Order: sequence, then C-alpha cells, then structure tokens
Amino acid sequence: MIISSSRTAPYRFGEFGPGYIIRGPRTDYGVVFLRPGDDAGNHYHAHIEETFVALEGECTLWIDGRGRHTIRVGDVLQMEPGDQHYFVNNSAGDFRALFVKAPYDPDDSVQVPWKPGEAEPLLAPKKSEQQFLGDGQHIDG
Repeated sequence: MIISSSRTAPYRFGEFGPGYIIRGPRTDYGVVFLRPGDDAGNHYHAHIEETFVALEGECTLWIDGRGRHTIRVGDVLQMEPGDQHYFVNNSAGDFRALFVKAPYDPDDSVQVPWKPGEAEPLLAPKKSEQQFLGDGQHIDG
C-alpha cells in the first residue's frame, strides 16, 4: 500500500504546475495547480492515457492548439495518446485538478512549444495512425 497527500505534492514550477502524489509502479497520480495567469506547457504523451478531474476553479484547456474548452469543477477529461494539451488559468481564482496517467512511463512526455495566438502546432501521431512493432515501438503509418 502507498499513502500520500496532495497537500505535499512538489509542483514542477515551484508554487504551481503539476505535482505528483504517487509515481508508479503502474499508474501516476497527481495534482495540477494553476493560479490566475499561470499555464502548464503544451505537451502530449505518445503511449500514455491521461485523465483530469477538475476539483477547484476553472481554466481554459486547448487540445492540439485548435480546440478551446472551459473546464469547471466536476468536469472529467480523458486525453488519448497523442492529444496535445495546454492549460491556462485566465480566471480570477485558483484552479486545481487531479490527474491520472497510465500505464506508468516517466519518460513519455513530449513538449510542443505553443501558446494561444501562435501558429497551430504540428499534430502528434495518434495511436490510430500508427503501426506498432512487436516490441511496443511504433512507426508512423
């Protein structure tokens, strides 16, 4: 058994960003915390599915640099492998969400520099667009 607390999660950017509560061995659990004006960099996961549950406040989520969604308390979002996601808190209050990533792979994050107002980023290959080799590696189809 592993016991941890979201109150002690070390945030990636010091006082904000994603903070892991439990890392592995099969699943990651964490909290993303954004103050007004904060953002979490655009990225995707090649093989990991990531789910978010909004716990506090609201923020804007961009998918693939094209779709914009307002996320509010109680919303649940599931990112498929290859879905770029960028959170920015444009509200007047704090935003907090639980995230769950599986299967565990601490190296499966691809940063894609992009912010709203910039040219649309190149899309990541989606699982449905990939051919998989026997050892789990993939090639673009």
